[in-house]
Amino acid sequence: MLREHPGFRGVLAFTPDEACHLAQAGVDDILVAYPTADGAAVEHVVETSQATGSRIRLLVDSPEHIRFIAAHAMGQTVPVCAEIDLGWWPLGGRLARIGPKRSPVRTPQQAAELTALACRTKGVELTSVLAYEGHIAGVGDIVPGRPLRQLAVRGMQAASLREIARRLPLVLAAIESTLAEHDAAPLELVNGGGSGSLQRTSAVGAATELSAGSGLFDPLLFDRYRSLRLEPAVAYAMPVVRKPLPTVATILGGGYIASGVPGPDRAPAPSLPERLSFDGDEGAGEVQTPLHGAGALRFGDRVWLRHAKSGELLERFNEIHMVRGGEVLEVTRTYRGEGHCFL
Repeated sequence: MLREHPGFRGVLAFTPDEACHLAQAGVDDILVAYPTADGAAVEHVVETSQATGSRIRLLVDSPEHIRFIAAHAMGQTVPVCAEIDLGWWPLGGRLARIGPKRSPVRTPQQAAELTALACRTKGVELTSVLAYEGHIAGVGDIVPGRPLRQLAVRGMQAASLREIARRLPLVLAAIESTLAEHDAAPLELVNGGGSGSLQRTSAVGAATELSAGSGLFDPLLFDRYRSLRLEPAVAYAMPVVRKPLPTVATILGGGYIASGVPGPDRAPAPSLPERLSFDGDEGAGEVQTPLHGAGALRFGDRVWLRHAKSGELLERFNEIHMVRGGEVLEVTRTYRGEGHCFL
């Protein structure tokens, strides 16, 4: 479907096996956004790339990653992508280290050393950089009912963006310079951003491509971003199976909690009918979910809910129905519906 839109190019994957599945389905430009410790999976990437012609880049952020991939390259050259840490470290990290705990590569010198090792190692070719600012892309800057935290989040993100705008160009220059010293090809791409930071990442000017995943569906988390104006594009319906009280309707299951620090912002929310709310003692449950304000609902009625994030929802259902104007245009299977589990 994305091939119909010229602004999209390439796909991010979680694992090498997922990347191979996408390559076999016709996707020819894939970046695996997390490192692997599975040698058979690396060999699968090599074989799949040769069979399909797809370019599959594997992630590295340490000498161990580079040596491991090279050991399973099967006499071929595997394109790799170096990840750079974009976390915010006020006072050099003495005060706090804010951001996802991903890559240990942060400074121009560290990036140059990793690049030099890749250039010296037979079986790998450093072709790209991943620079993901998860503390901006994954943290909403609208915090209802907590004005002080909202100010803190906005201040942290603004300060971090200024620091990224200074540091990231220096890191990329160190990588490019090291590649040139070893007569290696220049970087093919610099991947940055996420659905929650597309505009802000673009404004920094260092990334050559931006990543958007969950934002295509606009789950609940993206309601809390000032920079986004999206329309919800996915929901799931669960049937009313009980009426324990006149104003309470209990739906079957529905408690699909999103990943991250447990809290109310990781729970789904009833969307239609309006003005439904969870029970304070049960919340969104694995096998049943009582909803208050449901006096008009009857046995067999459907309640539509929105999920906090997109990935976990698609792990729970076999199919997605594409609907426009009340008409089902297409039914497509999820990885679960295809019988796959990549992570």
